[in-house]
Amino acid sequence: MKLNPKLFITITALLTISFAGAQTKKGITEYLTVPGPIILNKNTFHLAWTSHPSANYYKQEYITAKDSIQKYTKMVSVELLISDATAANLAKAKMDELKQLKLTNPLINYEIFQKNGEIILDFLISENAGDKVNIIERNVYRYKAFSGKNGQKGVMLFGASERAYGNSVDAFLSSLKKNKSQLLNAVAAFTLPTITIKP
Repeated sequence: MKLNPKLFITITALLTISFAGAQTKKGITEYLTVPGPIILNKNTFHLAWTSHPSANYYKQEYITAKDSIQKYTKMVSVELLISDATAANLAKAKMDELKQLKLTNPLINYEIFQKNGEIILDFLISENAGDKVNIIERNVYRYKAFSGKNGQKGVMLFGASERAYGNSVDAFLSSLKKNKSQLLNAVAAFTLPTITIKP
């Protein structure tokens, strides 16, 4: 099976309204046996939206009680791609796209870290209107090889995202300079959930 990096690269659709708006809480399908809550960096995240748009790709998003999918400030995501791709393949695909976006958006920035076969990509992106930043988003993605009970192979992604909007962008960036390592360390130290794909 050839790798389709676009399954994991969501930047081209980034900062658009999530399809979650059409999904009620009772209608959420939990595909990966990770119902939550997930506690990360002293915040509690509850399952809010899931997607299984292709046979080999799954995504689940978790938000805090005070947030909404449409306009969140903190989010955790768990994604799974069944493929012969490696964590390095997917991280590189994401970095390549970030490099291209940075050519026209100097706010975009990223760092990559590797440990024990896992890769962590820490990056900053934004949605701009002229000189104004409408949305700023910081993501920490942790990529890890996945082996399923039925011999399935692929890559799991555990991600944390934080956003600020409009007039809150400057304060967000100021706080990020002082506390950048906090979320990065939390994601790196997090005990990843055991994924089992529901039939």
